[in-house]
Amino acid sequence: MLCTNILMATALAFGCFDILHYGHLQYLKRAKALAGSDAKLIVVLATDATIRAVKKRDPVFDEQARLEMIKSLKLVDDALLGSQNPSEKYEVIRKLLPDVVVLGYDQPEAEEKLKAWLASSNIQTKVVRVTHAENAEVYKTSKAMEKLKEQITKSI
Repeated sequence: MLCTNILMATALAFGCFDILHYGHLQYLKRAKALAGSDAKLIVVLATDATIRAVKKRDPVFDEQARLEMIKSLKLVDDALLGSQNPSEKYEVIRKLLPDVVVLGYDQPEAEEKLKAWLASSNIQTKVVRVTHAENAEVYKTSKAMEKLKEQITKSI
């Protein structure tokens, strides 16, 4: 019996995904496509503590709810919480060794730090930044939160 080992490319995407919206779906679709049509997409979700530190606000939905929502998406093959320790935030890359790490349009500070860490760790993972799929002023969590506040205020 002939057995062939077919290697599947893996894309790794990071994000908060606090209020899941169309812009997030487009980001994840692009992340998966960048690694190839049969790629595996793994999403690393920011913890509640990370959102508080980076966004300077509490998350709307807790990390377990956000994780369950991301895992339920058909295009996501697996999802996990990121590290609670900021100094270990890239260790998931060492563990999973993805072919490509896909950064969103709103993650500019991460790109150079990540590339430097990959080089110093001798990990041959490609880093790609995607542009926003649609109007960034419409499809982003902060804008969704503003719209929700407006709607609530109108109905009071």
